[in-house]
Amino acid sequence: MTTAQMTRPPQTLYVTIRRDELRQLKDERDQLQQEVMRLRSYLQAQLEQPSGSQPALC
Repeated sequence: MTTAQMTRPPQTLYVTIRRDELRQLKDERDQLQQEVMRLRSYLQAQLEQPSGSQPALC
């Protein structure tokens, strides 16, 4: 047997953020996106190299 589960409507959450906090979060996001691009490039280069000549991860 299954039990009936009550479902509630979704609630909206409102938050307040200061401009300097928003700027910091955007800067961190940009840095993380650049790191992801760098790692993707590194992995792509690793895939394109012959299997016998892979350099050590720095």
